Amino acid sequence: MEGRTRLRPTTAGIVIAILAVVVLAVDQFTKHLALQNLPYERAVQVWGDFLQFYLTRNSGAAFSLGEGVTWVFTIILGLAALIIVSLAVVRVRGRLWAVVLGLLLGGILGNLTDRLFREPGFAVGHVVDFIYTPWMMPAIYNVADMFIVTMMISVALLVLFGFRLDGTREPRATTTSEATSDADASAVPRADA
Repeated sequence: MEGRTRLRPTTAGIVIAILAVVVLAVDQFTKHLALQNLPYERAVQVWGDFLQFYLTRNSGAAFSLGEGVTWVFTIILGLAALIIVSLAVVRVRGRLWAVVLGLLLGGILGNLTDRLFREPGFAVGHVVDFIYTPWMMPAIYNVADMFIVTMMISVALLVLFGFRLDGTREPRATTTSEATSDADASAVPRADA
């Protein structure tokens, strides 16, 4: 089973790269559609209060925090992307990790692209947000944000359940009852002895 979950270094890198490019393309395409078709800062009902489109530009992070230091978020996104790429090259051999990191990298690159190339200028661009789900949270977000949040949760779960970057899994700690039953079984004399 362990061999099926491990990838060769080049395969892991290819998986990460393909998923990142797909997420980046979907994110940028949906932002393009939003900019072309949605009124600025006016709610468009899609499915009542469940889903609305509300086009805005965000110079800050989540919930518009840090609006005056946009360049800091550009640096953070760039460093995060570099860390994922370096992990892909050096350590990632696990299939699950390759998928999660590829999708996370795509989300990071989606917002980094906005920071680098959108108005008001290079490295201080505002991120295009347009998805609003008032029942869930009071934030307006985009496709890249969805991948960043869900994949960070996935990273936490992979770590929590002991999945290593190299495709192996941490052994479970034996419980007291398993250890006791093993000790009891070795103490019983065997009939063929």
